[in-house]
Amino acid sequence: MTLSGKKILIGITGGIAAYKINYLVRDLIKCGVEVQVILTKSAANFVSPLTLSTLSKKPAYLDFYNQDQSWNNHVELALWADLMLIAPCTANTMAKMTTGLCDNLLMATYMSAKCPVIIAPAMDLDMYRHPSTNKNLATLEEFGHTIIPAEYGELASGLVGQGRLAENETILKYIKRHFSDQSEQAFKGKTVLITAGPTYENIDPVRFIGNHSSGKMGFALAEEAASQGAKVILVSGPSQLKPENPNIEIHRVTSASQMFDEVFKYYQNVDIAIASAAVADYAPKVVASEKIKKNDSEFSIELVKNKDILLQMGKEKQNQFLVGFALETQNEEENAKGKLEKKKLDMIVLNSLRDEGAGFQNDTNKIKIFTKDEKRVFDLKSKEEVAIDILNLVKEKMKL
Repeated sequence: MTLSGKKILIGITGGIAAYKINYLVRDLIKCGVEVQVILTKSAANFVSPLTLSTLSKKPAYLDFYNQDQSWNNHVELALWADLMLIAPCTANTMAKMTTGLCDNLLMATYMSAKCPVIIAPAMDLDMYRHPSTNKNLATLEEFGHTIIPAEYGELASGLVGQGRLAENETILKYIKRHFSDQSEQAFKGKTVLITAGPTYENIDPVRFIGNHSSGKMGFALAEEAASQGAKVILVSGPSQLKPENPNIEIHRVTSASQMFDEVFKYYQNVDIAIASAAVADYAPKVVASEKIKKNDSEFSIELVKNKDILLQMGKEKQNQFLVGFALETQNEEENAKGKLEKKKLDMIVLNSLRDEGAGFQNDTNKIKIFTKDEKRVFDLKSKEEVAIDILNLVKEKMKL
């Protein structure tokens, strides 16, 4: 889901977590969002209007009137926004929102807003679990607002519990999900099978053969496909990542053999299959039942070839649109084109470990995409943006 061109009005209230919004504004600007910021006077004790103005490239508003006595029109600000985000939202501001106490520019703008509102509360542990806070949160949900729950962790008071402002990454996911719900659902009614992460091939109960894949690319593809309406079946090797979208059905496996079996439980009934997992080509012929002890002599392991999941998907392909990945270190384009043809793919995504910022573990990737009749080259981007590029080409080729 791209946020480019969206207009987001951010209201910042007086909590210590206000400093985090500097980074959120920066990240939104990088996504192509237009951002306007309104602060309460107490928020200005924690974060600088000048900093926010510099980051957003627009004035940061603090009061109804400026020093030159010009007026900041709260109605115009409210009507400008596609979405209003209040973060951090203190218990004080939350109470004002539920009762209509309009005593500052932020509240006047909020009460004039016709756009959807997202609220990210932040306060100390006992304040967050107080009955009045629970009642106010429930009332704000009844108003139709989206609440991003406070997170568990160490608080400014020194207590540990729920009350921390949600991380910027979480807030961004809520924003993207909001706009994806409003956008065209290109994959609505489609089932997408995605493989992600590494596989681990056991040597003994302690050791394994694996690779450095984190699963980030596959999970980004799953999130983006789900945000565009797809039912996603995600088959993941060992990864610390967790899917956010409820339309993602995750199946976790360890070995290449397990991934093969899991993929072919679903493959014949999907519309699109994207094989982004880094599957081990070989596995130990014999897995020791006990830990292999070190000795002074050399030690060798006999390996046998694993089943080629993508090759078999190509052989069994009926009406599925099949996408493969190629991570190469030499003869990149030649190897990718060969894989495209040999495995009967509709599309292959190539990335090279020689490109800085691409490949395993990184949050970014730099890709080339090959189909039977063309090649497209993309700049280094976040893996979320790369997922959008890949799925856009899938939609184009499938004429969705």
